[in-house]
Amino acid sequence: MTTATFGKEHLVSFDAANALRIRLFDGPLHLAWRHSAMTSDFIAETMALSFRASERQYKTMRHDIGYLTNELIENAIKFRAAGEVHIEALIDAHHFRMRIANFIDSEATARFQQLLLKVTAGDPGDLLIEQIEASVLADDNASGLGLLTLMSDYQVQLAWHFDENGPHQRIRLQTYAAMAISSA
Repeated sequence: MTTATFGKEHLVSFDAANALRIRLFDGPLHLAWRHSAMTSDFIAETMALSFRASERQYKTMRHDIGYLTNELIENAIKFRAAGEVHIEALIDAHHFRMRIANFIDSEATARFQQLLLKVTAGDPGDLLIEQIEASVLADDNASGLGLLTLMSDYQVQLAWHFDENGPHQRIRLQTYAAMAISSA
């Protein structure tokens, strides 16, 4: 079994004992990209409830968690091979943390790992500006803008762990994220 980790490797030790767990099934409802908004809104609302004593902090956390979860869930749904998407989210003393697991095929793995080599290679703010400029010049939707925005504007730490899963060329991808909790 071949494994590879990109990004902040310390995030891969994820203790999900007290995590909210959601499983998006691939079945008769035809799991689609649009399901990410509903799921991320639910996670954001659930996680932000503990901050409702301060309306400002509650709104900030709900927005930030919603943006983060939506971006990562969209990617998991859009680029997955057939199968479920598993989402775990929790808040500890200092961070909102999440892990998303899904399967991708070997072709998508190769493309995604090349993108990750770029987005983890330097300063996220500089890379974001470069990617925006490249997108404008190429007149397309450049890959990596969402991840770079999370890293640059939200200071989200990210990691991706790839596990090759046997002869069917399916790779289990686990995406990890940690975002500091803002103080009111």
